[in-house]
Amino acid sequence: MANGGDGDGDVPENANEHCPGTQSEAAGKAESCAGCPNQQICATAPKGPDPDLLAIIERMNTVKHKILVLSGKGGVGKSTFSAQLSFALAEMNYQVGLLDIDICGPSIPKMLGLEGQDIHQSNAGWSPVYVESNLGVMSIGFMLPNPDDAVIWRGPRKNGLIKQFLKDVDWGDIDYLVVDAPPGTSDEHISIVQYLQTAGIDGAIIVTTPQQVSLIDVRKEISFCKKVSVPVLGVVENMSGLRQTLSDMKFVKPSENGETDATEWALDYIKDKAPELLSLIACSEVFDSSKGGAEKMCHEMGVPFLGKVPMDPQLCKAAEEGRSCFTDQKCSASAPALRSIIKKLIKTQ
Repeated sequence: MANGGDGDGDVPENANEHCPGTQSEAAGKAESCAGCPNQQICATAPKGPDPDLLAIIERMNTVKHKILVLSGKGGVGKSTFSAQLSFALAEMNYQVGLLDIDICGPSIPKMLGLEGQDIHQSNAGWSPVYVESNLGVMSIGFMLPNPDDAVIWRGPRKNGLIKQFLKDVDWGDIDYLVVDAPPGTSDEHISIVQYLQTAGIDGAIIVTTPQQVSLIDVRKEISFCKKVSVPVLGVVENMSGLRQTLSDMKFVKPSENGETDATEWALDYIKDKAPELLSLIACSEVFDSSKGGAEKMCHEMGVPFLGKVPMDPQLCKAAEEGRSCFTDQKCSASAPALRSIIKKLIKTQ
């Protein structure tokens, strides 16, 4: 813990000596802030009592459960998990809202099959875009004139939009608000935690992949949650090995001149010689999990481990097509794993 804080507000554990505190007007700007790892975040984060907090509390009073979905790094399937979690909760007849606060990389509209939709405004505020009558979605992706446009915003503007999402979106009476956050522990995370804590937040689900390069960043995410008093509901190990039916696999024959497609020949051979093999699922460890993966890390850090979701090409296809992986039998490897995780989560609520 930093010693000798001179101002009001919280002092981060890794702050410089004489830290003015994160809520001080001098936060990030004082002479003692030079070189501090928190300097940029403190300089842009909202300071002091926020007059909009009452409006946020009033709006969030109609939301029973508020869950953050976080990841230490990008590319681990966090948004895919957020989307499928929302689909699953809606199919369990809960009223669900999915809020995408990944301002610079909003992928939720595509994963929910809502690309090209617009936000409508009424006297009650912004109306979510609905997939089903009990599943509404809000994202900056609905506001971009061109989906290829880059969102190049500094912290204060990001904070302002997150605040607007929380106080102006008319979710109505809903059971779950799932918040899909960007990777890491940046401005957006500080803002969403600050705004939601006053209204009550259930906690965070952290998504990772098995290899150490991902788990290193997840440990930081867990530390962030502990520092800002957000309960860790559990960790999900995504892409936990490849699972694919033999009949869906592609076969190639290597040669000195490259590769030739041998899929048709291989499948015909299997059908003729051993057709029972076509019902098997091929398994392969894509990432190195020899050091215990997320489960071991959770044991070491004292947080719940929710389970593993295999890398399933059919789940990837469902996300690309913006549909639930639970509505058919195609996601035979990933859907049961996701259901098991979601059931554990529901029991803790």
